[in-house]
Amino acid sequence: MRARPGSARLPDPQVPVTALRGAGPALTARLERLGIRTVQDLLFHLPLRYQDRTRVRPIGALRPRTEVLVCGVVEHVETVQRRRRTLLVTLGDGTGRLVLRFFHFHTGFAQRFRRGLRLQAFGEVREGPVGPEMVHPELVFGAGSGTPDHARLTPVYPTTEGLSQRSLQRLTSEALAGLRDGRWALRDWLPEDLLPDTLHLKLAQALEILHAPRPEDDVAALVAGTHPARRRLAFEELLAHQLALVRLRRLARSHPAPVLEAGSRDLVTRFLARLPFSPTAAQRRVTGEILQDLARPVPMLRLVQGDVGSGKTVVAAVACLRAVESGFQAAVMAPTELLAEQHFAAFEQWMAPLGLHVVRVSGRQAAAQRRRVLEALATAEADVAVGTHALFQDQVRFARLGLVVIDEQHRFGVHQRLSLHRKGATGGSVPHQLVMTATPIPRTLAMTAYGDLDYSVIDELPPGRSPVQTVVLPDTRRAEVLDRVSRACAAGRQAYWVCTLVEESEALQCQAAEETARRLRESLPQLSVGLVHGRMSPADKDRTMEAFKAGGLQLLVATTVIEVGVDVPNASLMVIENAERLGLAQLHQLRGRVGRGSERSACVLMYHPPLSELARRRLQAMRETTDGFEIARIDLELRGPGEVLGVRQTGLLNLRVADLLRDRDLLPQVARAARLLAGRHPGPAEALVERWVGAGLRFAQV
Repeated sequence: MRARPGSARLPDPQVPVTALRGAGPALTARLERLGIRTVQDLLFHLPLRYQDRTRVRPIGALRPRTEVLVCGVVEHVETVQRRRRTLLVTLGDGTGRLVLRFFHFHTGFAQRFRRGLRLQAFGEVREGPVGPEMVHPELVFGAGSGTPDHARLTPVYPTTEGLSQRSLQRLTSEALAGLRDGRWALRDWLPEDLLPDTLHLKLAQALEILHAPRPEDDVAALVAGTHPARRRLAFEELLAHQLALVRLRRLARSHPAPVLEAGSRDLVTRFLARLPFSPTAAQRRVTGEILQDLARPVPMLRLVQGDVGSGKTVVAAVACLRAVESGFQAAVMAPTELLAEQHFAAFEQWMAPLGLHVVRVSGRQAAAQRRRVLEALATAEADVAVGTHALFQDQVRFARLGLVVIDEQHRFGVHQRLSLHRKGATGGSVPHQLVMTATPIPRTLAMTAYGDLDYSVIDELPPGRSPVQTVVLPDTRRAEVLDRVSRACAAGRQAYWVCTLVEESEALQCQAAEETARRLRESLPQLSVGLVHGRMSPADKDRTMEAFKAGGLQLLVATTVIEVGVDVPNASLMVIENAERLGLAQLHQLRGRVGRGSERSACVLMYHPPLSELARRRLQAMRETTDGFEIARIDLELRGPGEVLGVRQTGLLNLRVADLLRDRDLLPQVARAARLLAGRHPGPAEALVERWVGAGLRFAQV
């Protein structure tokens, strides 16, 4: 039922869009496709851009690809029959002429145009055969050359099929009117003293500016998202997400966790003593932070970030050993079968001599083998399980799961991470959780996206690593690249040749890799060439990788499945074909497969010209730096945070107004405001979370 002026003001989430005139079932269904169910949703559905109908532009000053309002007199009308019947109307205003072009029209419409008629036309200017023209512009017949006294910029909204701009504009105007006349309330939950000085705007005032800007408002700032009105909303949204993450953290820590301390088996000390190298200072620091967390009776929630080759796997192994020596099991989840296989091989090599049983859980295992693995986990015969998402299937049960390690967290959704976490929930106790990523993320961004986690950085590479020289070449110089591969292998080194395809199809990628391997065997008959791709059986992949590690293969042709987890110190050269097709993070991960020994290493990025501007900037960044954090900063600028973090999967950080890159200067103030608001004003804090996150937080808590 629609609230009327003078009736009780409804809290903002409870006003359905059906309270607006004309919002019947069909229109409501279309609005729901945009996530608009309430008046509040509609008010926070902001324009993408604005059309300027507030000023009449002289025809002689028009530029192509601009949307403008013009006013003139009809000078000529004709209907031409070429490939399609077209109505051409020539409009003049004394400064120039403009052709109005119509493809869809009826006779009555064409007859409305006559010489000497004054009219206004609004549309996008484009370059036509005889000068500027507009195709199917919006028209006002008989209009004068002036504009309405109260003219405003016209908002253009994100929409969906069957939902017109006029419908959205009309509904939003009524929603704003309802705010003004008190039909519904949109509370300012954020105390003014917590707002940055430049953003002291009431929420309703900011929404009014964004939906109905006046001619004097800075349109460029509105569109760019830098106008104080937009930033006022961005600040509140970022604050709500920060508060939501704080709440998730508080909820997670409200459960007890097993206290994991050094045991009589002293597995951690024995493991470190057996390593053929000394851990770096950064590894020791991060390991200390993890062991302190594990010794507490609340669940560890820690994100460990480390560049390619920084030694995160050793740190994860220490954490798993501490769990086992305390009488618990550990689970390690990786995003791909190949990385899970690599982790399993490393963990088995390290832990079997210590008397531990490590198992691999895979969706591709034979039924009998899978039964044995599941039984070993359920009876505590297995100490450590390594696998992909197969680990969180219902059939997988642990006897005493004390620690969950998740590699490359951003490739998993929150619900996947939580489902594995729940497997260790016994008697009210939950397992500790360690999240690792080799995707460097700027600290402020990481703490915003993963604010429910503590944060550690392994910011040091092991000694003896040589920097990788990166070369960018067009594929017209393929012969030079082949010669370089030949010389490297003749000198006793090994090389990777990575194939990439635009198509998502794994089958096509594998075909391309097989064809590339065939051509390379013909071009370099003196070399032993191996092939690995995603459609090979695990056994075949293992055999190929073991042969490459042992030096039996000199050149390994692969798809991008080798981007993580492959460690062959003797491989000193990598060639990435069609490198322009890959993102910066993936290129950096692939490059990290070389430079793992003391020999000077190189990565050749071979591209097919011409390059787009985006691809050129990516390849230039790869050539200029090997610093993962600098790569991450550039990647953030080029792709935006949603792509870098993979946060679209998380079900929580789905920002509607804010942009983590554009608004990153607000993040320190957001963190301060979150601490103060949660402490002083818990009621408003909860209301802000419900307003901006709502279902996302409820989903993340499942």
